[in-house]
Amino acid sequence: MRPTPRVETFPANTPAASQIFTTVLSQGPLTRLEVARRAGLSPAAVTKAVKPLIEAGYLVEDAADETRPALGRPANPVRVHGGRALFLGIKVTGDEIIAVLADLRCRVRAERRLRLTGRDPGAVLAAVSELVGQLLAEATALGVGVHGLGIALSGDVDRAEGVVRYSPFLDWHDVPLAGLAAMTTGLPVTVDNDVRALTVAEQWFGAGVGLSDFAVVTVGAGIGCGLVVHGRVVAGAHGVAGEIGHVTVDPAGPPCHCGNRGCVEAIAGEAAIVRQIREATGADVGDATEAVDLARRGVPGAREVYARAGEAIGRGIATVANLLGPERVIISGEGLAAHDLFAEQIRDTFTAAAFGSAAQCDVRTRPLPFEEWARGAAATAIQSFISPAHP
Repeated sequence: MRPTPRVETFPANTPAASQIFTTVLSQGPLTRLEVARRAGLSPAAVTKAVKPLIEAGYLVEDAADETRPALGRPANPVRVHGGRALFLGIKVTGDEIIAVLADLRCRVRAERRLRLTGRDPGAVLAAVSELVGQLLAEATALGVGVHGLGIALSGDVDRAEGVVRYSPFLDWHDVPLAGLAAMTTGLPVTVDNDVRALTVAEQWFGAGVGLSDFAVVTVGAGIGCGLVVHGRVVAGAHGVAGEIGHVTVDPAGPPCHCGNRGCVEAIAGEAAIVRQIREATGADVGDATEAVDLARRGVPGAREVYARAGEAIGRGIATVANLLGPERVIISGEGLAAHDLFAEQIRDTFTAAAFGSAAQCDVRTRPLPFEEWARGAAATAIQSFISPAHP
């Protein structure tokens, strides 16, 4: 029998309280004065918000650090009690589901994978239900309640409505996934685009901590981009902000599944690379792994395909830098397995196409397995829990 989820309401019921908790979550332990400075709030507001969070067990007050210089009595730092609550995160690909059980600080406690038997919503929900049941049993053994489920997948996802408008790899159109998954699992469900979910995790727990403006660019089956502007993950009015995979970089280039030609994804997505290498070499290339192998063995034509892919990605990143001026761009995704084949082209094209000081943007690579993408889905569930009005 599936364990019954124990869901409760987060005690921070104001935007200021949620902001204070988020600041401690991503940057703590912090003293109350440090929280006030970083959150831009008064010390009195912080003290008022922290008290019920400590009483409910979500924050813990540590002993003061006597070695730190302070005026008057040393201040006690507060930190998030990670073990106070658990959350589930699920990343859906076209072939499998990756699920994690994470605590309130998004530390993974357990993980599972399951191959999909079909891509229709019924088959995916059945797989989600199976993995949720397994991880709820893990949570029961830990004696901690699970307070939310985050699901992340590629495509046009309306997080506010919980609807997958279009997912190319699943061939879904207007699927009310949040509602269906909530009925199936009995948990509050947050559904978001997978790259935006990964961006939330990077903002709170990864390479974006402390940055107000940065971007996450993912390369692999698709080319995606998550944007953080003035401290907020941006979805845009229609939920598709950051789709650099569909920025045209060569109007005479190959057709894209979106209907246009010469998109970054039509040149640098894994399926596009495999197709172009078949055409360039005449080899019967089955997947990205075989394509990388041909290029590394120096088969004529193969490396040139990756060079063009790197140029397209570099131009896409330069477009982001020119428009938004992020402090950092983090490149991730399964396509980084071929990073040595196009890193130089990404760097050189970005430098050439970035305007003025936009070229000073810190572009770095950060390989992350799909479990980290599932962790990103858990981060969106945490986000919804501590700030019910989000987005």
